[in-house]
Amino acid sequence: MDVLNDIIASLNGDCTVQEVYSCAHWTAVKTRNWGLASSIIEEHPYHGIVRDAGNLRGRQALELAEYAKSDNLLEASIGMAAINSMIDINEEEYPAENAFEALAERGRGKKVAVVGHFPWVPKLREIAGEFWVIEHRPRGEDLPADEAEKVLPKADVVGLTGTSLINHTFDRLMELCRDSFVVMVGPSSPLTPVLFRYGVDVISGARVVQPEKMVACITEGAIFRQVEGVKLLSMKKKTGAE
Repeated sequence: MDVLNDIIASLNGDCTVQEVYSCAHWTAVKTRNWGLASSIIEEHPYHGIVRDAGNLRGRQALELAEYAKSDNLLEASIGMAAINSMIDINEEEYPAENAFEALAERGRGKKVAVVGHFPWVPKLREIAGEFWVIEHRPRGEDLPADEAEKVLPKADVVGLTGTSLINHTFDRLMELCRDSFVVMVGPSSPLTPVLFRYGVDVISGARVVQPEKMVACITEGAIFRQVEGVKLLSMKKKTGAE
């Protein structure tokens, strides 16, 4: 979990937890800012018991960020949302670009693999030379998760879901695509240059700009394309940066 340790070490922890919403599809935490992450709920409900649930507000934000390292994936979801809430960025410095645009820019006519099934997958399939989707719950032409070992080393461009940090598959997946151009996608993705040191080239994440709208949506069961009050941003590795 070196990547999580390094991300947490980079945070300004001088803030407390003000709000926590753990909802059907999305988790939101408010500290200095608002942060989002996918809610990953394990099949057996008793495996997802959150430590100290009901008493997380008022804690130090760094304490909640440590939940991201938990083997309990619902706790890890809360921790990742806390991490995202603690990252300060100037939105004007980064393009308002979604993950499809970031992948399409480098993937046209290339071998492209995406870990996770996203709504824009059909559009990306049309412009890629070869295209694979690797999904934990495959549908249609998707490949099962264990095919990652075969597919990712062949890809020129990889779209890697930010939930790989929550379920702790990030390290292995990055090993498999070490020669690829990697775009981390989804609101779980922390907009921090720390990820560039681990081989990520573009981070396509999200910032909450209208908290009231966002909270209303996620607490009523919205999937991401239904969530209002969120701005999509991309952070790109600078040429020559390590």
